[in-house]
Amino acid sequence: MSYGEHVREELREPSRELRRALPRVYEGYKQLHEAALAPGALDVRTKELIALAIAVSKECDGCIAAHAHGAARQGASQEEVAEAIGVAILLNGGPATVYGPRAFAAFREFHAKANR
Repeated sequence: MSYGEHVREELREPSRELRRALPRVYEGYKQLHEAALAPGALDVRTKELIALAIAVSKECDGCIAAHAHGAARQGASQEEVAEAIGVAILLNGGPATVYGPRAFAAFREFHAKANR
């Protein structure tokens, strides 16, 4: 199991348990997520790239896995992902040089699966 799938699997059951304990909070977050990522002036691919770069800056493995998967599903290229991560490195410095490669590896994993 690669990085992205490992993180998703590790979080799957604890997330389900917390979602059961806080259904209204998770429903509200789901609505926010759908509204923020809906197509508008920016397309969904671009929004996933932004979210991935922010996930790198926030050092959030679960967010990285989710938005690397989302970017792959939306047809982002490796070049687009690399450039988005480059912006995260610019604004976040050293920590992004640790989380950036994680994000790139997760994206490449999901991208490979999407293009089989």
